[in-house]
Amino acid sequence: MKPSEMRELLAARGIQLTKSLGQNFLHDTNQLRRIVDAAELTKQDKVLEIGPGLGPLTELLLEKAGTVLAIEKDARLVEVLREEFGVGQASSLSPFSEKSETGKMPVLQLLHDDALEFLRREARGWSDWKLVANLPYSVASPILVELAQTPSRPERMVVTLQLEVAQRLMAKADDRNYGVLTLLIQLDYEPREWFKIPADCFFPAPDVDSACVVLVRRAKPLLADEQRATFVKIVKRAFSQRRKMMMKLLKADWPLEKLEQAFPELKISPQERAEKLSLEQFVELTRLLTAKIS
Repeated sequence: MKPSEMRELLAARGIQLTKSLGQNFLHDTNQLRRIVDAAELTKQDKVLEIGPGLGPLTELLLEKAGTVLAIEKDARLVEVLREEFGVGQASSLSPFSEKSETGKMPVLQLLHDDALEFLRREARGWSDWKLVANLPYSVASPILVELAQTPSRPERMVVTLQLEVAQRLMAKADDRNYGVLTLLIQLDYEPREWFKIPADCFFPAPDVDSACVVLVRRAKPLLADEQRATFVKIVKRAFSQRRKMMMKLLKADWPLEKLEQAFPELKISPQERAEKLSLEQFVELTRLLTAKIS
């Protein structure tokens, strides 16, 4: 769908885009196909799309995947999508149970809901799903963290988001972009690749640079489920004041003597800052502290 076609469609319906919803629609066919190719879809795949907008990515996903669940917050765009694809609207309570006339799962399920609220509200299994979406930039990070921290997390996440966020997701220790978001996602996902998407590929063009990132679920979890809360607590406390020594910050949650035992064992200097520690070191520190306090 060309920008001129998007403009005409919106004008015909009297729809004015809302900046607070992050409504910048990716229209460039080459970029859209790169995203779909990165998802490595087959007809056996189930895809979660958040923020389908006017549906250009949805259309390509339907060519490759078996089922697409598209969650759109804007009721006006939901109506456009329903007419465009000729589908009904899934129930906000049971979008996975809607059946077609043949008794089979419909290829496209359209849900009018706030995606972040839906993910927090509905206990669903996503382990055999893939997230492929041009995420609304204002909620991209919390959506990714919510899905990553779900016990049955998606096997792959291919998402377009603000370049700054993409750089955080791909960062490594001692990188200026390395921080809480990096670790909360990389605990469960390996960043595989990323590519920039120019602003003029969107309608309207956003004020920020954009990129698509590919995140693949780790074959084996780095931590047991009961250790995950401790990992999150350590990471958030350690980066609460980036320029402060990590041990001093962690004293707020753990006795100093336990930290003084754990740091030397992991060859971490008492003067070290959080940005210097690798994911593996945070994982090992979590194991030591959970073992010592259990």
